[in-house]
Amino acid sequence: MHRPATALAALLALALTTAAEAQGVVNLYSSRHYDTDERLYSDFTDATGIEINRIEGNADELIARMEAEGANSPADLLITVDAGRIWRAEQKGLLQPVDSAVLEARIPAALRQPDNLWFGFSSRARMIFFAKDRVPNPPQTYAELADPAYRGKVCVRSATNIYSLSLLAAIIANEGEDAARAWAEGVKANLARDPQGGDTDQLKGLISGECDIALANSYYFARALRQPPVEGLSENIASIGWVFPNQDTTGTHINISGAGVARYAPNRENAVRFLEYLASDQAQSYFSAGNDEFPAVEGAPLSPSVAALGPFRADELNLDALGENQAAAERIYNETGWK
Repeated sequence: MHRPATALAALLALALTTAAEAQGVVNLYSSRHYDTDERLYSDFTDATGIEINRIEGNADELIARMEAEGANSPADLLITVDAGRIWRAEQKGLLQPVDSAVLEARIPAALRQPDNLWFGFSSRARMIFFAKDRVPNPPQTYAELADPAYRGKVCVRSATNIYSLSLLAAIIANEGEDAARAWAEGVKANLARDPQGGDTDQLKGLISGECDIALANSYYFARALRQPPVEGLSENIASIGWVFPNQDTTGTHINISGAGVARYAPNRENAVRFLEYLASDQAQSYFSAGNDEFPAVEGAPLSPSVAALGPFRADELNLDALGENQAAAERIYNETGWK
């Protein structure tokens, strides 16, 4: 007998859920694509006996999948990169609150959703990088990137990129929409080229001479400080200087890799255990050593490449604000003609 596609999907989800309950597993929907995370999964399984089943994809695809699966979803956890993305799942009602003394004690309030719908487990700073030989007085704040003194010198990612949206959303939250619009207009006027490429491309632009100043996340640069080298970047890394912006004002904008328990998680207890494991000293050290990120837990060890960046003061804005101001950020970029 022929069954509609939706009915088949529901039956498959039900079968996966039943199997998961029987085998003692946790079903993870993840948009993190780092090979080094394998150690996180294997060590958790070794310690608990709980197997991890993974479905990987980009965040928006996974969120759409969870939404389509509804109450039949086998998903126990959603892991995304950037608070602005996991906020989208939050707004669609796809996550459930977690009451965990471990998580509340170890994850700073700014790095978790106010109702504990999601938690940040690693962070990255949005830094200003510059060509040492061409920029004797680099900008010390995000606002200074809009200074006419830097006309034709700045490289950034596109306005649609989540990192760009989240930075502008933070500016909106901290300074208001008028200041954010003035910033977007000023930075656009200072661009060395149309926004394009990824963060590594912005850093490579400093080496090629295409730009003198660039915005990039900390871990892209830290990655190039260690082995194996990042081709086209590591061999010239000494020519690049860096600034943690806004040290005398709001603090440097940060973002996270975060995770939340799915609303219909069939293995909720296992899912919470995995979240608590991610907050452990062991897992926190892996985030830094494996992907050059800052641990979320204060005092967790840093890899040498991350430690080399030096100490800084982070913005303590609750990162849920990045999602709350995402639409306004998109509108301002559009109004100011960003690409």
